[in-house]
Amino acid sequence: MLKTVGLLLFSMWFPSVWCEAGIVPKPLSVIERRGTFRITPHTRLYAAEGLESEARLFMADIVPLLDHGIARSEQLRGADIVLRLDSALEAEEYLLQIAPGRMTLSGGTPCGVFYALQSLRQLIAEHGASIPALEIHDKPDMVYRGAMLDVSRHFFPVEEVKRFIDLLALHKLNRFHWHLTDDQGWRIEIRRYPRLTEIGSQRRETLVGVMREGKTMRFDHIPYGGYYTQDEVREIVSYAAARHIEVIPEIDMPGHGMGALAAYPWLGCTGGPYEVWTRWGVSEDLYCAGRETTFTFIEHVLSEILALFPSRQIHIGGDECPVTRWQDCPQCRRRMQTERLADETALRSYFVRRIQQWLQARGREIIGWDELLEGELSSEVTLMVWRDPAHAYEAIRRGCRVILSPKQYCYLDYSQTADPVRYEPPCHDTRYVPLRQVYRLEPFDRLRPEERSQVLGVQGNVWTEYMPGMECVEFMILPRLAALAEVGWACERKCYSDFMTRMPVLIALYEKLEYRYADYVFRGIE
Repeated sequence: MLKTVGLLLFSMWFPSVWCEAGIVPKPLSVIERRGTFRITPHTRLYAAEGLESEARLFMADIVPLLDHGIARSEQLRGADIVLRLDSALEAEEYLLQIAPGRMTLSGGTPCGVFYALQSLRQLIAEHGASIPALEIHDKPDMVYRGAMLDVSRHFFPVEEVKRFIDLLALHKLNRFHWHLTDDQGWRIEIRRYPRLTEIGSQRRETLVGVMREGKTMRFDHIPYGGYYTQDEVREIVSYAAARHIEVIPEIDMPGHGMGALAAYPWLGCTGGPYEVWTRWGVSEDLYCAGRETTFTFIEHVLSEILALFPSRQIHIGGDECPVTRWQDCPQCRRRMQTERLADETALRSYFVRRIQQWLQARGREIIGWDELLEGELSSEVTLMVWRDPAHAYEAIRRGCRVILSPKQYCYLDYSQTADPVRYEPPCHDTRYVPLRQVYRLEPFDRLRPEERSQVLGVQGNVWTEYMPGMECVEFMILPRLAALAEVGWACERKCYSDFMTRMPVLIALYEKLEYRYADYVFRGIE
């Protein structure tokens, strides 16, 4: 049975919220017309050439929301619902025109038509088969609107990853950042190096409960593992592409590599032995930057990654990289002397530059976390800003493009209530990012007009130390993902009170689709 408690409570909290087009994220314009369009068992759908995938998703995603089916039509004449392309519209721009006699969904590309379908899903969730006559014109403010899922700390099967992708699609997000490797597990098959999954994907146990400084750690003593085969990766990339979502893989380097070091100890400075981590935190063991075999390994790994992921951008991490091991490593010291590098920070810049140049020669670009600002940095590197928005200003003034993902606004694994013990599963309960705070993110704050183009967009991050299953992920990110989606789609016209008046429609859809969400947020509990 579908739950309704959250929706009823929300209606009580905001008693006058129902409107004709409560779309989230906020459309560019909505014009109300007279009359309604009624979907009946005789309604026929026509899709123009090139929109076959969108027609299939229409039947799969929208028709189940109704009490009856919709017939496919091979001819435009006589069709009641029309999917079409319009070259006058931009790639992600769409027009949703609903009149008593016909509904037309137009997009500059199939992507635009797909976004029109997402708005239609919300209208049907609110109004059912009788949809008010409207004209919605819409397009996003930002080109990059993403969410990251960490599958290293906890592994999610293919069907759960697809469910996460479905959530991104519902919110008109267009990037899936897939965090595939870390100290707690290597999660992708690399055929040239089978031990990465034979050993690197397995840990002997996992920390129990929230890790707290000064407290004794407890472990479950249960072996844990999992990885994606290359065929499964292709399946997920294809599934996302059908929903106009680009998958950006992250292969962490030079730190957060214990999964790889445990499998191939010669990658580290000390030669090991190493173990896949069973707790959270930052390891001092890094890839050795002094050995050529390290770079050969990374190039081989990335060659297989490039064959699986068509995305122009590849995320290489670069964060949380203590240099203790490099300071004591003869090979790294020799590298610094040969390359005339002043210190270990310069050695990290050298490491990143080599990988960047290798990827660039193959038509790809790199994204890295904002710690890369601490050394020399090519303006062709895109910085993902997570520590503080101030790092975005520095990156922009050094000529870099940025994606905003500051933890104070965008970390969706942080608590969304001041009383997490009562309302939430175990989480980063000392760190607090309520719904209202996510919405407060101002991507262009303190930027000059000429600098705005260097902000590609925004991203929500889902680190999964305390998220063992997708049900927990959904609960922690919803409804905050909706707030972030609106920041990326409508950052120039957002208004929190208006956003809250439109949320019941999306909540109704969450419930129809049986997504778990934090309903207490709408009872004034923050």
